[in-house]
Amino acid sequence: MKIIFQVSGGIGKNIAATAVCAAIKKQYPKDELIVLTGYPDVFVKNPNVSRVLSGQVNYFYPEYIEGKNSKIFLHDPYHETDFIYQRGHLIKVWCEMFGIKYNGEQPELFITGKERSIAAAMLNSPKPLLLLQITGGMSEKADKYSWPRDLPIQTAQKVVNAFVHSHTILQIRRPDQLALQNVYQATADFRLMAALISMSSKRLFIDSFAQHAAVALGMPSHVFWVANLPTQFGYELHNNIIANPPTLQPEYRNAMFNKYNIGDQATEYPYNNESEIITADVLIEALSRDIVKEPAKSKKAEVVA
Repeated sequence: MKIIFQVSGGIGKNIAATAVCAAIKKQYPKDELIVLTGYPDVFVKNPNVSRVLSGQVNYFYPEYIEGKNSKIFLHDPYHETDFIYQRGHLIKVWCEMFGIKYNGEQPELFITGKERSIAAAMLNSPKPLLLLQITGGMSEKADKYSWPRDLPIQTAQKVVNAFVHSHTILQIRRPDQLALQNVYQATADFRLMAALISMSSKRLFIDSFAQHAAVALGMPSHVFWVANLPTQFGYELHNNIIANPPTLQPEYRNAMFNKYNIGDQATEYPYNNESEIITADVLIEALSRDIVKEPAKSKKAEVVA
């Protein structure tokens, strides 16, 4: 039997979906798992996935549906009651939505030795690597800042200033996102970014693809949270740093199934200014310490051939 698993959403959600793939294969070890996704690079060399289909798929119906007995997993967990009411982690809700038993599976990425050597050549620095991702998703606002998810850039710059002499600092960002000063900019493809994460010494991320990639690679990281919850999107492997409580009552007229619009609704902003969200000292102190946590046993993202 073939199992068709469609994953919508961004890179981070696709990385989380690799844990769902692992759970599916545990329950159906003899069946072929076919993944439909907009981010096929996430599933490269994943042993749980038989085939990855992306973009325009020709002849899908006669090959996988007509006269077949395929099992179809198409629904989005974001629309599930348990997810909306924050009754469990995204991966758990996703599995149980399809009737798949969840046994604590974690995301997995498989990086090749060649990819690591290319990343190492790109670095070419004797100092340890500090990776930052302070922006995520899309923001069409003029200031390029989405308060429900991003780390305020003034705060992030203070973090950079504290480590610029001891570390090579690399900022993961798209060309249209805010840039920090005195850092190297990393705008390469996803798999090269994952290789760099696997080689880094310290990491400070927000709730975006890098924190999912880090857990998939067994790399404990400091992760900053504002609107979203680590109990839904995060991982115990990380040191999850929560923003300060709101200081203002937000306007909820546009809120539906979430308290805040993750796409950034200015009227929902629950602070007087960005300095109330988090202080740089909290982040600097966290980065000055090592995260003493054991990677999950399911991590198999070491270098593969």
